[in-house]
Amino acid sequence: MAVTASLVKELRERTGLGMMECKKALVETDGDIDKAIENLRKASGLKAAKKADRTAAEGVVSAKIAEDGSYGVVIEVNSETDFVARDENFLGFVKQVLDRAYAEKIADVSQLMSGELENARQALVQKIGENIGVRRLQMVKPESGVVGTYTHSNNRISVLVELKGGSVDLAKDIAMHVAAVNPPVVRAEDMPQDVLEKEKDIIRAQPDMEGKPAAIVEKMMGGRIAKFLKENSLLDQPFVKDADLTVGKLASNAGAEVVNFVRYELGEGIEKQESDFAAEVAAQVEASKT
Repeated sequence: MAVTASLVKELRERTGLGMMECKKALVETDGDIDKAIENLRKASGLKAAKKADRTAAEGVVSAKIAEDGSYGVVIEVNSETDFVARDENFLGFVKQVLDRAYAEKIADVSQLMSGELENARQALVQKIGENIGVRRLQMVKPESGVVGTYTHSNNRISVLVELKGGSVDLAKDIAMHVAAVNPPVVRAEDMPQDVLEKEKDIIRAQPDMEGKPAAIVEKMMGGRIAKFLKENSLLDQPFVKDADLTVGKLASNAGAEVVNFVRYELGEGIEKQESDFAAEVAAQVEASKT
């Protein structure tokens, strides 16, 4: 069967792939469009597997909550470059992922990415040419209260805040504070002991501690640890929109209690690989020959 321009156009519309790739697939199947699609899907899985070991530390984070604040989800989807993170096809895939996690209340990546979404991811890898991955997600479902969300305009920080009592708007305001200030814990008593011990070691090493009696050192230590906890505990921090109020006071004034928060920052914890640009281009040229 002849491979016509209209056949190539139809395959492009059905797959979203480039003209030359579609034409090649049709030539290989003698114009059988269904067979061409099947082969392209197989190829997309192979291509996705080949790119799976490449570091994907760019992308977006995104969140969605129920209108009544009864539950919410936050996700991180990664690409290799910031350019792809702004691509409409990538953002469309992110929306698919978020919508499914929200609609089906899924809190496990492997469960979320079973079936159609994994096929969509592999097809996107083939189309865009970068490693794409759903890195993590989390659901917050208050037992008695609400959840609010704030996502920074660049889609690199997204927060869910769970309140006991209060309102979605209050939770959103506190989520904005968490996004901006990045407190490690909700309350001072939540601070991990190993973090406190490291801070004490730092304080002991300060020049003004040298040569002082142990009792004086301990007294100074107590004051500085108290200051450290106050600065790093959400409830004790001055609220970003009104420094005369602490976040704890803001919540209590509204008859609410902050239960927990989830803060996702894009790429946190991912070790980015630094590569030689010329070598990378040469490797890509060589790979294109195979």
